Amino acid sequence: MASRESAFIDITPEVLLKAYSCGIFPMAESAEDPALYWIEPERRGIIPLDRFHVPDRLARTVRSTRYTVFVDRDFDAVIDGCAQPAAGRTRTWINGRIRSLYRKLYERGDCHSVEVYDGEALVGGLYGVSLGRAFFGESMFHCARDASKIALVHLVARLKAGHYRLLDTQFVTDHLRTFGAIEVSRPVYHKLLDTALVGEGDFAALAVDRPVSGETVLARLAAG
Repeated sequence: MASRESAFIDITPEVLLKAYSCGIFPMAESAEDPALYWIEPERRGIIPLDRFHVPDRLARTVRSTRYTVFVDRDFDAVIDGCAQPAAGRTRTWINGRIRSLYRKLYERGDCHSVEVYDGEALVGGLYGVSLGRAFFGESMFHCARDASKIALVHLVARLKAGHYRLLDTQFVTDHLRTFGAIEVSRPVYHKLLDTALVGEGDFAALAVDRPVSGETVLARLAAG
């Protein structure tokens, strides 16, 4: 289900967070379209945190020291990366209003990025909204093999360390299914969301002022 709102109606960070708490999120038709659509899918994508799966080959890459992973180091660059055309995605839904809204959430501490670096070059990452003990993944990108997957592994370890209850992926792709993503009905999703909105997750349960090693992340995932 989607509803279109006027390009001239101001959406504040407070309104945006309220929408998330009701199971609704915004998208734009394209980067050039100033209007936003409120989306509430009939079938919602989630990754059950207790069933997150890391393929063996990816685990070896996560454990290697080639990439360095930070959080909240360069939020704007992550959105820029997510907005770039990629294989199978020639257009982006990230318009100027989306950038402005999520930047404001980031400044409030309600939105976070996970960033993967090869030396000083940002080669992949993701961003999303944190509310209660729910994390709403918005978008991810990569320009080096496995970089977005590494970001997701680091995100899930951080969410588990911070006692989150729900990782919302909005939709399910073949890529996300390899990690254990599933679809649930709207009523089931709302029950999961209501539970996850009780209490506060701690996104900083793993370090935020320095990189976290792949060994640390995989050990946290193995701990359950």
